[in-house]
Amino acid sequence: MITSKLLQQFQSIYTTVQKPRLFFAPGRINLIGEHTDYNGGHVFPASISFGTYAFGQTRGDQKVRFYSLNFPDTGIIECDLSNLTYNKAHDWANFPKGMIKFMRESGLEIATGMDILFYGDIPGSAGLSSSASIEMVTGVLLEGLYDLKINRVKMIQLGQKVENVYIGVNSGIMDQFAIGKGKKDHAILLNCLTLAHKFASIELDDHVIMIIHTNKQRTLAGSKYNERRAQCEQALADLQTELQIKSLGDLTKEQFEQYKHLIKDEVNQKRAKHAVYENERTLEAFQQLEQGNLEEFGVLMNESHLSLQQDYEVTGFELDTIVQAAWEQAGVVGARMTGAGFGGCAIAIVGKDKVESFKENVNRIYHATIGYDASFYTAAIDDGAREITEGVY
Repeated sequence: MITSKLLQQFQSIYTTVQKPRLFFAPGRINLIGEHTDYNGGHVFPASISFGTYAFGQTRGDQKVRFYSLNFPDTGIIECDLSNLTYNKAHDWANFPKGMIKFMRESGLEIATGMDILFYGDIPGSAGLSSSASIEMVTGVLLEGLYDLKINRVKMIQLGQKVENVYIGVNSGIMDQFAIGKGKKDHAILLNCLTLAHKFASIELDDHVIMIIHTNKQRTLAGSKYNERRAQCEQALADLQTELQIKSLGDLTKEQFEQYKHLIKDEVNQKRAKHAVYENERTLEAFQQLEQGNLEEFGVLMNESHLSLQQDYEVTGFELDTIVQAAWEQAGVVGARMTGAGFGGCAIAIVGKDKVESFKENVNRIYHATIGYDASFYTAAIDDGAREITEGVY
């Protein structure tokens, strides 16, 4: 069992016989609604069974020690509660450090240090939100170890603050929200401006959600992400010369078509079109899933990918190859890229009886085109960040 092995590692690394408590935060997939979050639109994510485990216990002093089984070469990373400032040398540990810092600054009492062991089984560079998973597992660990009373949405907002302010990544709130509020066998329709949200049951019947990892490092994602944000902000500013709107998510498709001439730059117009159309697709996808129309949901997934490819231009050769190959397979309801793009993952809804042939055929096409294999994972939709108390030891 994974948890008993983690316990042994914790006791060995921190030379203790005590039994720490165990916490878990999932990764997430976004079913539809890509690059809409920072444009004031809706997203439709779900938390998955892969994620980040954290064994932790309090100490009697002010010392905080971090160890990750995913990055053993960094060894134990140590700091003090009196100095939680960002430190480049602390590498991955800056994510939990930032969470501790901002939770303390919000008025929560974390008076003693702690030892924490992390282990994540989210595929690396996959775009499944491993950083937000670390932030949120740290949040629930602190909540549990120090018996804190914190509203879950507040914890989610502090996780986003770690990304934006502490790490310096200008990301939206979707990742932390999906991970913090996830619900087994449900996806969350989230309004990223107001944080209004509702759950939709995912009834896959004889289908599964496949995650297909391109195994391409997402090297362009950061710079292109910021470029797309700037292009959408300029498009919005152009539209605001005549329209009283706060975000692109305020527009219907019909309104966009009526006023798109206000957007001076042709490329910016394409970016804005994706944001507006994708937001409407996401709202429709929620309705279709609520009504159990999986086939219609799949059509919307396909349309989403084409929009991300042609109007937003964030897919890239690897993702397009995988999605095109997926569309050609028997038993596939729909497929699209998920995450920021430029590598990372695609998702597909596949008939259970076609899973093996799907993996074999898609990988054959991918390897022949790209030169190396894709990786395949079956995603269970699971609960959000939590303490694990059953079957730990």
